[in-house]
Amino acid sequence: MAPSLSNAWARPRVFPALPDKPAVAPGAHRAIMGEASLHSPALLLLAAFSRHGEALDWTRRRAVAEWGPLALESPVFEFRETQYYERTMGTGLRKVFFLCERLFDPSQLPGVKLQTNAWEQEYALTAGAEEPRPLNLDPGYLTLAKLVLASTKDHSHRLYLAEGIYAEVTLYYSQRRWQAREWTYADYRRADYQEFFSQGREYLHARLREAETA
Repeated sequence: MAPSLSNAWARPRVFPALPDKPAVAPGAHRAIMGEASLHSPALLLLAAFSRHGEALDWTRRRAVAEWGPLALESPVFEFRETQYYERTMGTGLRKVFFLCERLFDPSQLPGVKLQTNAWEQEYALTAGAEEPRPLNLDPGYLTLAKLVLASTKDHSHRLYLAEGIYAEVTLYYSQRRWQAREWTYADYRRADYQEFFSQGREYLHARLREAETA
């Protein structure tokens, strides 16, 4: 008859004797494996880009309905760094940033990008605009250390996430200011953009302190 679990654990257990000398040679370092941990909460960022003010207002309403109240909304910036988008979006382009109040899990970024792509398509089909792309939406997230943007396009500096979505670190925070990479878009190098991102960073810092206190 097989012994019960309790009887099996009750038997004397024999362990090998410890070696007289250390297994690691003097001067050598033991390898310590890092432990996986969840990413700290971030803020969901959405850039809305259009020549139509009603497209920007439409985006704000959709974002609030889907993700809850906004923590911060930027001024509407004139977009003047390149004419690349004019062929599909027209002239007189403007951009606005929305930061959501609800803390964001960065692992959800692929789903958010697919959702905003669907919003773009919906607006293009229903707004009756002359341009083939009357609205451009770029989601990402903001942490204390970096600003990340999602993309559907692969590149040497982008990492694949999931579901056909990639991400890049567009800006990073160091020496008390935002720093650009060689691939950072020209408009994201602007001082007025970065002033808004700093406001978002301060807001996130306060939220994280509150969470630690609680």
